[in-house]
Amino acid sequence: MSAGMLDGRTVLVTGASRGIGRATARVLHREGAYVVAHYGRDAAAAESLAAELGDRVLTVQADLADPAAPARLWAEAVAWRGSVEVLVNNAGAWIASEVTDTAAWAEGWDANLQLNLQAPADLCREAILHFRARGGGVVVNVASRSAHRGDDAGHLAYGAAKGGLLALTKGIARGYGRDGILAYAVAPGWVATDIAAAGGIDESLLAGLPLGEVTPPEDVAEAIAFLASGRSRHSTGSTLDITGADYVR
Repeated sequence: MSAGMLDGRTVLVTGASRGIGRATARVLHREGAYVVAHYGRDAAAAESLAAELGDRVLTVQADLADPAAPARLWAEAVAWRGSVEVLVNNAGAWIASEVTDTAAWAEGWDANLQLNLQAPADLCREAILHFRARGGGVVVNVASRSAHRGDDAGHLAYGAAKGGLLALTKGIARGYGRDGILAYAVAPGWVATDIAAAGGIDESLLAGLPLGEVTPPEDVAEAIAFLASGRSRHSTGSTLDITGADYVR
């Protein structure tokens, strides 16, 4: 059996119970990684993933809306095998921030900034401290095309948070490259997940996509696994757009 790109490395994947995170956990496991599969609420989905993959999987629950959760999650991930070599910040949600309702606006910004920016930032901080002590590591942050073009009128905070995640990724790459820390982002467009379905995928939308289909989560997962492998070190700081040419910069 040929060696995988990630043989023996421990990878923490947030939001691994569904969508892009679930597909990513599968691909990383296929490539030889030990996968820490984080989930928020769906324990059954996380356990079914673990049962599917078999060995080299640890499931960990953490509500990333809780500011204390990232540090606890990281500590549990490290405790499993003594170290973590790769962090994949995938967990997130498309949370509304309604302009015309003052309370909904404030709640939307708070929720988006915590889940889509602060929690991954806190995990990045934990990873940086850990990676510096062990001579390096890899961060892959899952952003969105919204980080480049902005989101719709009802989701301004989501786009802003994802834009912040891109800036964070670039800063880590620039600030910690000499410590052997690589940082990348991926920016998917419409992906075949429950979040995309909630956004309203229909025939008219599909007709407007260059490939005539939404992106399979497996396409994003394959890109994440390649970046996580460190095989393209000098791509550090960059963002890989995965939109099926629906949005091209």
